[in-house]
Amino acid sequence: MEKTALVGATGAIGHSIGQALSAAGQHWRAIARSASALQQQFGADALVERVTWNPDDADSIKAALQGMDTVIYMVGVPYWQFELHPVLLGRTLEAAIAAGVKRFVLIGTVYPYGRPQQARVTEAHPRQPHTFKGMRRKEQEDLLLAAHAAGRIQGTVLRLPDFYGPGVEKSFLDGVFKAAVAGKTADMIGPIDTPHEFVFVPDVGPVALRLAAEPQAYGRVWHLAGAGVTSQKQLAQQIFAAAGSTLRTRVLGKLGLRLLGLFNPMLREMVEMHYLQTEPVIMDDSALHQLLGAIHKTSYEEGIRQTLAATRA
Repeated sequence: MEKTALVGATGAIGHSIGQALSAAGQHWRAIARSASALQQQFGADALVERVTWNPDDADSIKAALQGMDTVIYMVGVPYWQFELHPVLLGRTLEAAIAAGVKRFVLIGTVYPYGRPQQARVTEAHPRQPHTFKGMRRKEQEDLLLAAHAAGRIQGTVLRLPDFYGPGVEKSFLDGVFKAAVAGKTADMIGPIDTPHEFVFVPDVGPVALRLAAEPQAYGRVWHLAGAGVTSQKQLAQQIFAAAGSTLRTRVLGKLGLRLLGLFNPMLREMVEMHYLQTEPVIMDDSALHQLLGAIHKTSYEEGIRQTLAATRA
């Protein structure tokens, strides 16, 4: 039986992919830095082998990946330390090759594209990042695709837009859900009336596994778009209405990010990515549909219902 390891398993996307693996009855390996986080998330699942690693130690990485056929990589770093992204990916990739891993799937972002040159961005869009974070994410992809081209490992990238869902705290919408449930004012990063798309996190896992199992998937980038084009404003209206609360928002623009960023490193680092609020990257994922066939996407209405229920709980 094929063996799959999720590296950076304790994040929201790792949780989704892990649930899909367990739902399929597959034994799999969850790899993360924190033993307590692994125990908290996966301790009750008999199908999960929990393994800690030290991403600064090549031997530790290789040991964590030993015996695996497929690695799905979604390691996060602090938003103000994006220079670590290509370093950690490079170490993990080399360790995977040394351990005999056959396939390597990177969960990616829209950052490497830079400013969009198309209303609907396909995988053929130039990767011309103009931001530090976009450049570091592109370096990650280049390392993996170069290793694939050299025949060292099979590599592919699954690019996601912004996401939301039950328990997903690192989302533009998380504060909106919490404010709607509490009857408070939602703090949002604006402008909030520009086109936007979000993927419902529980939908990602099944798609990632299908992509990883498809031989034709390797050697290129794929898009998984959201459940349709909307806006943060429209979703906030739907969320507050579904919660039975009066809509109240407080919108922070680029200038506000700069000012508050003097005291908050996360907000400070969001300034360079603010262009995505005014020049959004809306992805075309028709190629993925052609490769995999039908793809389930939870509607915003249903996703909001499930996320509100989890927020209340």
